[in-house]
Amino acid sequence: MIMYLLMMLTAAVVSYAATWGARLVGTRLELFSPIRSRDMHSHQVSRLGGLGIFAGILVALIVASQSFFVKDIFRNNSAPWGVLAGAALIVVVGLADDLLDLRWWVKLIGQSAAAGVVAVWGVRMTIVPFFPEPVVIHNEAVSIVLTAGLIVTTMNAFNFIDGLDGLAAGVAIIGGVAFFLTAYWVHRNAPLTDFSDLATLLTAIVVGGCLGFLPHNWFPSKIFMGDSGAMLIGLLLATAGVVSTGQITSGLYDRINGIPTIIPILLPFAVLFLPLLDLGLAIVRRTALGRSPWSADRGHLHHKLLDIGYSHRGAVVLMYLWTCILSFGGLAFAIYPWQIVLAIDLGATAVMAVATAWPYIRQRTPGQAAGTPE
Repeated sequence: MIMYLLMMLTAAVVSYAATWGARLVGTRLELFSPIRSRDMHSHQVSRLGGLGIFAGILVALIVASQSFFVKDIFRNNSAPWGVLAGAALIVVVGLADDLLDLRWWVKLIGQSAAAGVVAVWGVRMTIVPFFPEPVVIHNEAVSIVLTAGLIVTTMNAFNFIDGLDGLAAGVAIIGGVAFFLTAYWVHRNAPLTDFSDLATLLTAIVVGGCLGFLPHNWFPSKIFMGDSGAMLIGLLLATAGVVSTGQITSGLYDRINGIPTIIPILLPFAVLFLPLLDLGLAIVRRTALGRSPWSADRGHLHHKLLDIGYSHRGAVVLMYLWTCILSFGGLAFAIYPWQIVLAIDLGATAVMAVATAWPYIRQRTPGQAAGTPE
């Protein structure tokens, strides 16, 4: 645990310093994107924050490759460097989009290329989670395509929720911590001679990179992570999910009643539920209106929260709470009896649902709406 936390701290410190440097460069060179109608800010802000996050992740991976215990992950294993290569490529694509506003199909090609690099030289899906038994993928081409598709989907999902100051970074921190604790707990309680794990390391440095970035991005934001940062986070979290899912048949997740066997299936979706939900709703909404699924609008979940009366900070904190319930509610299944966890999760969800809708309910209550006699 200590070495993972040190890598997390390394990523956080470097990310904080590098983001500060990116702020200075972006401001002095006036590298600002035009303010769009859907944007929630009214003044120009640099979108170079993804460079700061990437710097933290890059340095942490390099340090990890030479550090006690975690360097075993890199021994006779090129996967971490393949993941880093894909991450570097997506940062370049995202930076180009942040500065030049690429056409959607150009960005999609770049996303596919970065995901392809990870799938070919990094990690790939070898198992498709399915009940009652997972399906093993024997065809290499199918494995590469499925892995790349999952990574591209996750990158776009994270990119879609990056609409409020501190939102994407905070969601990544909360979900990443839950993912990190699960991966670490599984390996520490398994009969292994080597407890080091790539998924645990990746989630640790993603959390660290976002922790270093968040102070610069908290409302009112001094810098945005941009597409380069949001897609980078999506790529790394998806990669960690691929690694953990591939361990289903290894026996690492086997415990009494078989409940923890579903954790590598459940947790990635729980962590990414809000981004994936927002992505799915956006595709349905835009397609129903006869528009491209990639066309921008002001109909995301965070926009809806603002529309019903939440403040900027209030909407962000609310989505943090939802992420906590989904992420740690999924994690709890690996530790406590599933009946108790399910009951608590359902109760917390019901409370949060009422809290989320409360501003709207209050507006619709007779005597509370504007202009309605008391």
